[in-house]
Amino acid sequence: MTERSVERFKVGLTGGIACGKTSACKVFAELQIPIVDADVISRELTSPGSPLLDTIAAEFGSEVIAADGSFNRKAMRNLAFSDSSALMRLNAIMHPAIHAELKRQALKKEPSAPYVVLAIPLLFEHHLEKLTDRILVLDCSEDLQLARIMQRDGSSEQVARSIMSNQVSRLYRRQHADDLIDTQSGSLEYLQQEIGKLHQIYLQCAAQKAGTAIQPEYK
Repeated sequence: MTERSVERFKVGLTGGIACGKTSACKVFAELQIPIVDADVISRELTSPGSPLLDTIAAEFGSEVIAADGSFNRKAMRNLAFSDSSALMRLNAIMHPAIHAELKRQALKKEPSAPYVVLAIPLLFEHHLEKLTDRILVLDCSEDLQLARIMQRDGSSEQVARSIMSNQVSRLYRRQHADDLIDTQSGSLEYLQQEIGKLHQIYLQCAAQKAGTAIQPEYK
């Protein structure tokens, strides 16, 4: 562990489901900023043959394992969001492992970069604010969220509403954001413009945290 990695500035990127977090991560990546993505970590930890996937299968049965041995996420999502006890059991298995890996990667991933983005969909729900120095929230209306979930994932309205109800409210996210981007329009150009402005702020914050007078030469 280097001194630079310890001092690096960390931006927590979050928002309600289907509010544009994936698109925002791509924009930050274009700016050469490393991304630590909780969803990616979740998929890596539940790859075929992984100890965590074996634990999930033992807890929920073969229905959550696809024929090729992979995690059947849609089946697990439908089960978890139709049964609150199943969701609690799944969270108890998944979240400690994901949180530990988030912390590890935040320190280790591309330590020469001026700052790192921690993409954590459930940042507020799991009280992970202390992992970050600043929180960026992506936001759109709940009606648009619902439509996007159903179109993107093929989920029923009931499952989509259940997913949304298990997240903190839109108002809570907006009130606890340091920075806020409205993704209602779905415009990539607008998202790039807004992240570009914040990028300059984050570079300044990163330089201040690192105690350097000269801003790193990033895009």
